[in-house]
Amino acid sequence: MSIPELFIIAVGLSMDAFAVSVCKGLSMRKMCRKNAFIVGIYFGGFQALMPTIGYFLGAYFQNTIAAYDHWIAFILLGIIGSNMIRESLNQEEESCDASVAMRDMLILAIATSIDALAVGVTFAFLQVHLLSAVSIIGATTLVLSVIGVKAGTVFGCRYKSRAELAGGVILVFMGIKILIEHLL
Repeated sequence: MSIPELFIIAVGLSMDAFAVSVCKGLSMRKMCRKNAFIVGIYFGGFQALMPTIGYFLGAYFQNTIAAYDHWIAFILLGIIGSNMIRESLNQEEESCDASVAMRDMLILAIATSIDALAVGVTFAFLQVHLLSAVSIIGATTLVLSVIGVKAGTVFGCRYKSRAELAGGVILVFMGIKILIEHLL
C-alpha cells in the first residue's frame, strides 16, 4: 500500500475523532491550545495503537484465512465506512463536555478508534509496513483532532456530520479498491 493510500485511509479513520473534537470545541468557551493538544494526543495515540493491535491479531490468523484476505478487508472497510455514513445521517443531537480528564478522554479515544483495530487486521493481510501506517494514521488524527477542536470553537456543529460522511465514503471506496485489485 502506497503512502498516499495510507494517508487517505488515515483521513477516513480520523473523521470520527475529528467529529468528537469538533464537539469538544463546541463545549469550550474559547480555544485552549493545551486542551486541543491533549485531545489530539489521545485520539492520535489510540488511532496508532489500535491498528497495531489489529495488525498482530491479523498476522496471527493470516495463514489460516489468506485465500479470503481481500474479502475480509473489503467487508471490514465496508462495514466501518457504512456505519460512519449511517451515523453522519443520524440527526440525533450528541452531547459532549469540555472535560479533557484522563477517564473521559480514554473512553472517547477507545470509542473513536475501534474501527482502526479492524483496519489493522486488514493491514496484516495486505502486508502493509506497520510503522509507516500507524505513524501516518496517528499523526493525521492528531492534527485533524486539534483542527477539529478549533473548528468546534469557531464554526460549531455544521461540519461534524459532513466529516463523518466523508470518512465513511473514503473507507468504503478503499475497501472496493482492495477487492477489485485482488479480483483482477
